[in-house]
Amino acid sequence: MYYAKELEALKRSKRYRTREVVDNTVLDFASNDYLGLAHNKELHNATCKVLSGMPLHSSKASLLVNGYHQIHRDFEAALCEANGFLDGVILGSGFNANLALIESLVRRGDTLFMDEKYHASGVLATRLNGMDVKFFTHNDMRELEELLKASSANRKIVAVEGIYSMDGDLVSKDVFEICDRYDAILIVDEAHSSGVIGKKLMGVFDYYDIAIKPNHIKMGTLGKAYGSFGAFILASSHIVEYLINRAKPIIYATSLSLYDTLLAHNALRYMLENRESLKQEIKKRQEIVYEELGIKIDGLIVPIVINDNEKVIKIRDELKSLGYAVGGIRQPTVECAIIRLIARLGNSCDSLRELCINLAKIKK
Repeated sequence: MYYAKELEALKRSKRYRTREVVDNTVLDFASNDYLGLAHNKELHNATCKVLSGMPLHSSKASLLVNGYHQIHRDFEAALCEANGFLDGVILGSGFNANLALIESLVRRGDTLFMDEKYHASGVLATRLNGMDVKFFTHNDMRELEELLKASSANRKIVAVEGIYSMDGDLVSKDVFEICDRYDAILIVDEAHSSGVIGKKLMGVFDYYDIAIKPNHIKMGTLGKAYGSFGAFILASSHIVEYLINRAKPIIYATSLSLYDTLLAHNALRYMLENRESLKQEIKKRQEIVYEELGIKIDGLIVPIVINDNEKVIKIRDELKSLGYAVGGIRQPTVECAIIRLIARLGNSCDSLRELCINLAKIKK
C-alpha cells in the first residue's frame, strides 16, 4: 500500500486518528458551539422561513460571478455595524479566511510576524509562495516589538489570535499599540473569541475597547459561537477592496451558502439582543471550572495538560463512557497532549460541574 509505513508510524506514536460519527446520547463538551446556538430551533426555523420565500436557495456562483446576494450584503453590513469596521466580506470557512488573508497580503519585500501558536491554516498559508515569515514566542510582545523595530520590510504584517484555540488564553492588549507604533497591519483571528468575550460579545476588539484603525483586520468564524458555517473578514474598505481582487479563496470559490449566511445573521441578532444573559451564563461556567479544576479561563476553552498521547485517549474514552464528550488533543496539533474541555452554554451548569468533578478524579 502507498502509505502503509506512514500510517503504521502514526499508530505506534499514538497519533493515529479516525472519524467517529457524533454520538448524540452523550453531553457535548468537545465542540466549539460555545453558545449552544447550533441547537437553537428558533434560529433554524426563522432562517428556513425566509429562505423558503425566496426564488432560490443556493448562492450558485462565486461572489464576483453572480453569486453575491442581498443576504450576503445585509450580513456584512450588520457585522460591520456590530464590530465598528468600515467594510467586510464573508467566505467559506475560517481555514479559507486565513489562507485568503495571509497568502494575498504578504507580498515580495513584506514580512509576516506570526505568533508561534497561530492556527494551522495560517501556518500553511506562509508556505504557499515563499514569503518572509518570522515566528515569535507565544504572546511575547517584547520579542514582537524587537522584531518589528529591526525590520526594514516594505510592509509589516502581524498575525495573532484573539483567544488561542488550544491554550485558551487571550492575546495581549499590547499588540494593538505595538502595531500602531510600527505601522504594522494587524490580523486578529477571532475564531474562538467572537461571540464569547467583550461588552457586546463581539470579541477581543470589543473586550479591550479598541478604536478601530485602518491597519486593523478582524477575522471570525461562523461555525463556532454563531452555530452556522463560514467566516468573515472585517477591515478598512481599502483592504477589503484589495482582498476581493487578490484573495483566491474569495475569487475562485462559490460564495457562502444562503442558509448559513441567514442563520449566522440571525445568530448575530440573538447575541446582541441577549448579550447580558449570555455573559452571565458564561461567567457561571468560568466560575465552575475554577472551583472544580482550579483553572482560570478567559473564554470557554479549558485545556488540561496530560502530556501523554495514550493516556489522553484513555481519559477521553473513560469520560465518554460516563456520558461526556471532550477533546483528546495530541501532537502535532499541540506540543503536548491535552484534554480540551469546552464549557459551552448548550449544557447545564450542573452537568459541567459533574464533568469537572469526574475529570479531576480520572486524571490523577
